[in-house]
Amino acid sequence: MGRLTGGDPSLLRRINSAVVLHALRDGEPATLADLARLTGLSRPTVEGVVDGLTGTGLVTEAAPPEQPVRRQGRPARRFRFHAEAGHLLGIEIGPRRVAALLADLSGRVTGSAVREVPVSAPAEERLAQVRATVSGLLRRAGVPRGSLRAVGVGSPGIVESGGGVRLCTALPGWTGLPLGRRLRRSFRCPVLVENDANAAAVAEHWQGAGTGTDDLVFVLAGLSPGAGSLIGGRLHRGHGGAAGEIGALHLLGREAAPEEVLSTTGRPLPPLDESAVARVFERAAAGDARAREAVERFLRRLVHDVAALVLALDPERVVVGGWAAGLDGVLEPLRRELGRYCLRPPQVALSRLGEAAVATGALRLALDHVEEELFAVQAPVAAES
Repeated sequence: MGRLTGGDPSLLRRINSAVVLHALRDGEPATLADLARLTGLSRPTVEGVVDGLTGTGLVTEAAPPEQPVRRQGRPARRFRFHAEAGHLLGIEIGPRRVAALLADLSGRVTGSAVREVPVSAPAEERLAQVRATVSGLLRRAGVPRGSLRAVGVGSPGIVESGGGVRLCTALPGWTGLPLGRRLRRSFRCPVLVENDANAAAVAEHWQGAGTGTDDLVFVLAGLSPGAGSLIGGRLHRGHGGAAGEIGALHLLGREAAPEEVLSTTGRPLPPLDESAVARVFERAAAGDARAREAVERFLRRLVHDVAALVLALDPERVVVGGWAAGLDGVLEPLRRELGRYCLRPPQVALSRLGEAAVATGALRLALDHVEEELFAVQAPVAAES
C-alpha cells in the first residue's frame, strides 16, 4: 500500500489551492497581501497559487476599487472567485410541471423556467419536456451547455444511489426508469438524482424554514405524502433510498387510501388527482360541511404520519411543504398532536420556499458536488511495490 508523506509537493499544492480558493469564495476581492494574511501562507506561495487558479478560470482579477482621490502609482491587483466560470442546474420533475433553476458556481440563481406537463404524460414525453425546458433556459441565458459543471434533479419515487427510480406511483412509466442514466445523455457533466422530498429538505435547510438547525424533517404533503430528513446536517436516505415514505403508513393498518379519506361522495377521488383535492379544500373553506369533514380526516391522517416519523427521529424542526403549505389549518393540529405524543415536541413551520423547494434543493445538490470537487483534498495513492 502506498504511504503518504508530509513532503508530497502535489498534495501540498492542492491544500494551498483549496485554502486560497476558500478565502476568495467566502470573502471580498483580495490582494495577494490580503490573501497571505488570511491564509497564513507566504506571499510567494499565494502568488503561485493564484496564478494556477487563474489558469483554470476559477479566479479572475477584480476591478480596482473606486478611489475618491487619485493616488500616485498603480493600485495593488485584487482577485476574486470567478463564479461565472461554470454553471449549475437544479431540476424538478413533478406530476404537473417541470421546473429548472440556473445558477453560477456560487449558487446565485441567474435564470429559471417552468413548463406545465399533463399528469398522464408518459415517461418519454416527460423527459422530452425536461430537455426542452433546459434548452430554452440555457438559450435565453446565453449559457453554453458545456459550461454546466453539475446538474441536480428532484423526482418523485424511491430513487436508488445510481439515479434509477425503484418505485414511483406519481408518474406514469416512472417505476424502473434509469433516470440518471437517461439524463446523463443530455449533459456532459455529473447528474445527481434525488427523491423530491429529500431535495426539498435540503433546500429548506439551505435557504428556507429549516435554516439554523441540523435535525430537520420536511413533509411534502399531498395525496401520497413523503418526507425528507436531515440528521446532524446530513441527508438521511436509508439503506435503499426509501426513508421517509410516510405515504405508505396507512397500508400497515389497512386503512382507507388518501383518495377515500378526502372523498365527499362515498367514491374515491381519481388517483393522484391534485386538482380534485384542491376543489375539496376550496369547498371546505367556503363552508361545505362534507368537505370540511373530509379535510379534517386528511389532516388527522397527515398528523398521524408525521408523528410516526418524529417519534423515530426526534428532529428539532418539522417543515410542511407541498400544496398543504398553503393551508392555514395544518399547523395547529400538527403542533397539538405532536405535543401529545412526543416527549420534546419539535418546532413546526410552513415552507418558505413553496413551489421552488424541490428545484432549489436539486440545485444545492449540484452545488455540493462541485464544492466537493473544488475543495476536497485527496491524497494520491502510490502504486504498490
